[in-house]
Amino acid sequence: MRDWILPAMGTFLFWGLYGFFPKITIRYINPLSTILFEALIGIPVAIVVLAVLKFRPEVHPTGVLLASLTGLLGMLGALSFLFAVRRGQVVLVAAFTALYPALTILLAMLFLGERLELRQWLGVGLAILAMLLVAA
Repeated sequence: MRDWILPAMGTFLFWGLYGFFPKITIRYINPLSTILFEALIGIPVAIVVLAVLKFRPEVHPTGVLLASLTGLLGMLGALSFLFAVRRGQVVLVAAFTALYPALTILLAMLFLGERLELRQWLGVGLAILAMLLVAA
C-alpha cells in the first residue's frame, strides 16, 4: 500500500463526518456559534501537537505565514459550509463543495508544475460533471 493511502483514508473519514455533523449542529446553535466551538476544540489538538513536537515547532517566517493563511482559509471555508448547509440539503452542499480539489489541482498545475495522466483527467472531468448535475 502506498504510504499516503492511510492518512488519506483518515482525511476521507474525518472530512466525511465533518460534512455530516454540521447539519445536525445548526438545528441547535447558529453557524457563528458553531464555528466558535469548532475553533476552540482546535486548541487542545494544537497543544497535543505541540507536546509531540516537544514544544519546539519549526518556525520560518514564510512557513508560519502560509500555515496561518491556510488556517484562515480553512475556517472561512468551514463557516461558508455551515451557512450553506443551513440553507440547503447537506447531500447537495456536501457533494458540491467536495469538489474543491478541482481548484487545488488547477493551482498545483499552474504554480507547482504537477501533472495529471489521462485517466486522472477523466476522473476530474467526471467529478466536474457530477457537480454540475448535483447543482442543476
